[in-house]
Formats: sequence, C-alpha cells, structure tokens
Amino acid sequence: MVDSKFFKGESKTVEFKAKLPDKSETYMKTIIAFANTSGGKLIIGIDDNKSIIGIDKDNIFEIMDKVTNAISDACEPQIVPDISFKTVEDKCILVIEIYPGANRPYYLKSKGKERGTYIRSAATSRLADSDKIRELEMEGKNISWDEQICMGYEVTKDAIDKLCSDIQKYMTLSTSEEIKMPTEKQLINWKVLKKVNDKLLATNAFVLLTSEFFQFAKIQCALFKGITRDVFIDKKEYTGSIYEQVEAAYQFVLRHINRSSEIESLIRIDKYELPTSAIREIIINAQVHRNYMDNSCVQIAIYDDRLEVTSPGTLYGGLTLEEILNGRSKIRNKVIAEIFNKMDLIEQWGTGIQRIINRAKEYELPKPEFREIGNTFRVNLYRKADKKLIKADKKPIKEPIKTDKKPIKEPIKTDKKPIKADGKSIITSKQRKKFDRENLIIKYVEEHGSISNMEARQILVLAESTTKRFLKEMVKEGLLLEKGERKNRRYILANER
Repeated sequence: MVDSKFFKGESKTVEFKAKLPDKSETYMKTIIAFANTSGGKLIIGIDDNKSIIGIDKDNIFEIMDKVTNAISDACEPQIVPDISFKTVEDKCILVIEIYPGANRPYYLKSKGKERGTYIRSAATSRLADSDKIRELEMEGKNISWDEQICMGYEVTKDAIDKLCSDIQKYMTLSTSEEIKMPTEKQLINWKVLKKVNDKLLATNAFVLLTSEFFQFAKIQCALFKGITRDVFIDKKEYTGSIYEQVEAAYQFVLRHINRSSEIESLIRIDKYELPTSAIREIIINAQVHRNYMDNSCVQIAIYDDRLEVTSPGTLYGGLTLEEILNGRSKIRNKVIAEIFNKMDLIEQWGTGIQRIINRAKEYELPKPEFREIGNTFRVNLYRKADKKLIKADKKPIKEPIKTDKKPIKEPIKTDKKPIKADGKSIITSKQRKKFDRENLIIKYVEEHGSISNMEARQILVLAESTTKRFLKEMVKEGLLLEKGERKNRRYILANER
C-alpha cells in the first residue's frame, strides 16, 4: 500500500508524474529540490488529478535501473535514491524516495551550482538564488551565518560592556542568585567574538546583538483594520540590538490587544485576551530562527481575528512542519540561540511550538497555525471572535497599561526616518503603500499560482492603466514574470519559472 497522505495531492514532499519523462532533466530538478530541502517522494504512475495511471509492469526493473543511473549521472554531489514499486488498484507505480542531503547544495552537473541548484517551495521545485545557495553551502559545512566574521566592522569596548551588562541583567531575572557579568573571554568562548593574531573581530552575531548595522535585521509591526492588509491603524519599525527589538515588538502587541481584570483570593489579576507567554515565544522564535541573509524583515501584524508573525526563511536543515510540531528542532543561528539561551529567552529543547499550542488551548483559542509561505515561515495566533481592538499609546512602555483611547479611523502619517527600539519614526507612506500592494499581489499568486490584470485590479482597486503599470514595475523589479500575450497574459512569481 502507498501511504494515504500521497493521495491528499502534491505537496512540499510529494510530486506525481503520470509517466517517466523522456528527458531525465525534467524530473531531476525535483530530485535535487527534495535533497536540498526536506526530502520527498516522486511517484511515477499517478497524474496531477491523483488518478492511478500505472506504468509497464514488465519493464519495472529496467525503469528502476534507468532512474538510478540518471540520478547518478546528472546530480552533484551524489544522491542515492530509495526506489521501489507498489501495486495500487491492480496497477504498478514507481516510488522514488529522496532523503534530505547532508552534502548540500545539490545541483545539476550540466548547469553548474549557480544555475542548477533547486529547492522545494510548496508543491513546486524552483531555482535557488545566490543567498539560498550560500545558506545551503553553510548547511553542508555545518556552520551558521551568525558565527562568521563581519569583515571591517569595528569592535568597541562600549559595545562589549553593554552586551555583557545586558546579558547579566537578563540572567538575573530568572534567579535569586548573584550572577557575575560575562567577560570578553566568555564572548569569545560563545563565538560572539573571535580573536585572530591578538585582534578582536566581530561575528555577525555580535553585530546583531549590539547595533543596527544590517539593514534588514529589524521588526516591522502593524495594526490593521479588519482581517486583511489594507487599512493601517498603527505601525512601528524597530531596529537596534535584536533582543531589544523583541521587547519593543512584544510591548507593541500588548498595547493593541484587550486586557481584562479578574479577582482571585482578593487579589486583582490582569489578563490579556492572548497568552502573553505564547506571544513572546512566537516573536523570539521569529527573531532567533530567521534567515538573516534574506533581504526582508520580521513582520508582526495584528488583525481583528489574529496575531500574525512572519519570519524570513523557510524551515531550516530539511525540517518539515510535522517534525517541528512533534518537537524536533534545528538551529539556523547557533550563536544567537546560545546567547538567547544564556539570557533565558529560549530553551534549546524544541518545546517552543508545543508551548504555543498549549497556551492557546488553555485560553480556549483556536489552534495556532504554522505555515511555510514562499521563502517565509508564518505563525497565526487566533483571537476570539467577540474581541474589540484597543488603540495603544504611541511610546513603548515597560509595563502594559490600560488605555481608553479609541481606534484611529485613518492610517497614521509618518516621516521618512527609520525608527529604533525606543520608538521614533518610520518609512514614508508612499513606500508603505507600494510595499502593501506588492504583498497583496504576491500573496494572491502564492495561493492561486498566477494573476491576471483584471484580478489585480479587483485586489488593488485601481484603474486598468495604473494596475498594468504596477504589474510591469513588479516585473522590472524581478518579483513577477509575464506569461502569455495580451488578453491571455498572466503573471507568476519570478522564482517559479
């Protein structure tokens, strides 16, 4: 019998072919994508509609040899498949199982690493970009980006002292014992700093923990009216050290969700509508496990029905959603995870996802949703349907407080300066509007595979000529590709050729 999950349709780890393609390169992209991602099964003899077509039983062993030889000849490094045949509805199908590879990246020999490396995204195999190839190379060498030296970045005593002091403060929060301040030597032992020829060098982790040097290492927060990214009520963008960003983003969420008071044994206890420990866990996970080589930011969006946190980067090291829900974890940023663990912000036991689910259950909330969308990982923590939004104070606060301010009906205007974790200004409204429109288009294409001009007009509520011009700009920026001519023209994601 074939696993029943195959018949749920194609996915990140399952692909169907009605017959073995004449050109091996046609299915070799899928083989390579599986090896570079979470592994998977290529099923020959089942069409896209899940109908059992079957293959020639008399030539099954010849076909198995042909596939084995084709994979050996076409792929670099070597991929060893597990090939078997099964009988379903009296028809023979071929199952080619590929396991997550340890010698990444894998690529087509004929095209080379830069043009022949593929990864799996949803139910498609797509060409990996240069940043993804670089990450795969580091996976293959078992090193992380955050422990690499940031060339040319100056290490100052003030930055070292502040980081050591902050680590000590966090460590003392969870214990009554006296905690000594970490030293420069300990930062070296933790790989936050490196010493070469008696000179201190900054790792990428040190830079992230002490500055706003990396442009996209920030958290964008927004409160929206309704359940879609349409009308802003409030928004903030936090830069600076990544642990301070977590604190500021956490306070942003608390200011925009409801809080009630309960009396227990003559003591007044304030309770938020969402479990605060789950909120904090989601934000910290997004920061610790994100792909910092990706030119995008962690985004936190609050809607009428949910808290949505989106982190750049898919699951790391070949992990699947099923595995993380069962408590398995792999660390993308080893140094950052180590420091956050020292600060008692995370535990390195793979328990975070289950804690989020358990806290939501205790609050009688809908089950949280965990999804891979394109090159991102998203968590949705759903609110109860009868809750109303509370507008927040504009300044970050140390402790959550009540507010009787009414929600703002129109988006807040901002100036052009970026803001830090202490809360100063933001990007221009024009840039934000363009960003939001692009997100609406990309989300639609991810869900439907492509988009037409008419569909885009309905989503963006723009004139036909303006919509066409906007789609053309997205093509020029490398976000979309055109398919078809004139009235039949549709647009697809540029990374899904």
